[in-house]
Amino acid sequence: MEEVIKLTETKEKEKPAPKKKRAYEPKHNAAEELKKRQRNVKTLAVLGEKDASVKQLEDLVFGAEHDLLERLVEDKQCASLLLEEDEDEGDDPDMESESHLQVPAAKKAAWVDEDDEREEEVDMSHRFRKNLIKGEAESKMTKQKFQQRMTEQFQKAMGGKPSWAEVKVKKSKKKGDDSDEDDSDEDDDDDLLRKTGNFVAASESLPSGTIRVKKCLHANTARSCRDQLTTVQFHPAAQVVMAAGLDQSIALFQVDGRTNPVIQSIHLERFPIHKAQFTRDGESVVATGIKNKMFYMYDMMEGRVVPIYSIRGLKESSMKEFSVSPDGNSLLLSGNNGHLHVLKLKTREVVQSLKINGSVSGVAFSPDGSNIFAQSVEGEVYVWDMRSSRCVNKFTDDGCVTGTSIATSRNGQYLACGSQSGVVNIYSQQECLASANPRPLKTLMNLLTPVTSLAFNNSAEILTMASRNEDEALRMVHLPSLTVFSNFPILKKRKHIHRVNCVDFSPHSGFFSFANNKGVAQLMRLQHYKDF
Repeated sequence: MEEVIKLTETKEKEKPAPKKKRAYEPKHNAAEELKKRQRNVKTLAVLGEKDASVKQLEDLVFGAEHDLLERLVEDKQCASLLLEEDEDEGDDPDMESESHLQVPAAKKAAWVDEDDEREEEVDMSHRFRKNLIKGEAESKMTKQKFQQRMTEQFQKAMGGKPSWAEVKVKKSKKKGDDSDEDDSDEDDDDDLLRKTGNFVAASESLPSGTIRVKKCLHANTARSCRDQLTTVQFHPAAQVVMAAGLDQSIALFQVDGRTNPVIQSIHLERFPIHKAQFTRDGESVVATGIKNKMFYMYDMMEGRVVPIYSIRGLKESSMKEFSVSPDGNSLLLSGNNGHLHVLKLKTREVVQSLKINGSVSGVAFSPDGSNIFAQSVEGEVYVWDMRSSRCVNKFTDDGCVTGTSIATSRNGQYLACGSQSGVVNIYSQQECLASANPRPLKTLMNLLTPVTSLAFNNSAEILTMASRNEDEALRMVHLPSLTVFSNFPILKKRKHIHRVNCVDFSPHSGFFSFANNKGVAQLMRLQHYKDF
């Protein structure tokens, strides 16, 4: 407990002289002033009429005698009042501190430019400024409002004002103030009120339950397909999407979500396309037909189409299914009677052949390309080591009678197997490499017809599954929770998805597209992901 020291009271006479105390003027002596007045009167009488002008001048400058006396009394009273105020200020430390806190008067500008007062308008019809418009009426905008709108957009994109743009406000605290906690709370409240934008930052992980999807203009609107689309795929490096189908054509479109203009288009005579894929470097397209043994390679850099009629060492009557290896150096061709062939793209020769029991229903590479997962029609999955050409594991898809599709995630975490009954089993990829009887992490029964398409997004947060045997048979799965998004697809009275032949995600999951039997490559924007 602090010791309180009381100050002893002293009489008014013993008070120390204040710091700003002024000296009192001497007391007024009426007798002496009367004598001086009489002497002045005698002097004026001696001077006579010649000095009357002098008296008049004195009256004008100093005033008459009685006026001078009144001013002296008033000055004396004002001096005493000022002295009392100085004494009060010397006793009150708070008043002394406030005198130092006076804000100086604002300086007047040296000159004013009339052009600064004019409000120049900015044309908002430019394509780079359209996203700042909130209504069609805002065709023009003042510079000040335009700057404010750009600031709002920047803060919205950043989730608030960044720290480097904030002005630091320093608050002075009084000496001897013990309420530091209260002041800190007030400072926090003030900081909260000074911020703009979102106070809760957006989560980097994809939330479960519902997914934010925006439907965009069809990817192939600029060049419609007259028959079924069998393939849709995004370019691995550019903002481009490819669409190919039974109309014997391959078309490339630039993805902007608004017009999606055509970049290139080729027509392959009497060659309905079953499947087309970009090579890993994105410079070429490989396309296979429905009943042909031959296939095409389209060099996009040179604009040259190369037909490949035969392959040395390959004895297959037809070749439809294939996959591009992760390193981009080879193709894995699915042949008849369970045969798999590894084709080098540079030499166009078969360097390796594998064989499984039964017919091949689907193949998928591991992320590093060292292993291949081959699914048979009987529902068995074979794991092949590409270095040694050996089958290192084999297991049966849980509850599967007839296998139809298989896919792996790019991060090496998941393996998905689809069946004819519409069931999709999701496994741990590592467990499938090591165990002869892996148990599925989740069994999905949202489809009722054969699962013909499976695709993971790049972050392994979404699995898309579809069936070409039924209209509107398309679902998205949230992989961290292993649940299906309840709001996708949006069910309407009129069919708008139709039968899905192929699905794909853009390189960073910003867009999603699928090709259907109506010749349309529908394009959707996944709003959770910021990049293409």
